[in-house]
Amino acid sequence: MLRYLLRRPAAIATPLHLARKGAFTAPAVPGVRVFDTDRRLDQVPGRSQTVALPGHTPGSTGYLFPERGLLFTGDALVTHDGLTGHTGPALVCRGFTHDTPTALASLDRIDALPSGTVLLPGHGEPVTGDPHAATGQARAAGQR
Repeated sequence: MLRYLLRRPAAIATPLHLARKGAFTAPAVPGVRVFDTDRRLDQVPGRSQTVALPGHTPGSTGYLFPERGLLFTGDALVTHDGLTGHTGPALVCRGFTHDTPTALASLDRIDALPSGTVLLPGHGEPVTGDPHAATGQARAAGQR
């Protein structure tokens, strides 16, 4: 994040706001189960499946509800970036992305979803239509 802020000093307001609200002092979550492959979560209502979408963070995960045609993308694909103000399908800005090449590669996982799957991002409005079109827009937007 520091390198990003040195290139874009006007963006400092967001991390300062987050720091004032305690975002960087959250305690660790105990009992976390780590996985790196897709899994079916039979114990979760709706029979969701995990979709590994690393890049924003090493363990970024989407949750697919195939019977409903929904994918919660988290921050792997957003439609509003609070730091840059960008709207439309995109990756989270570099200041908040752990590994950009991996984040871009994770968009391939979203490309594989059937047309009509609704993408529900962690930030911004849902994306309807063709997931491939949304990932294409995210790639074209680049990372800010």
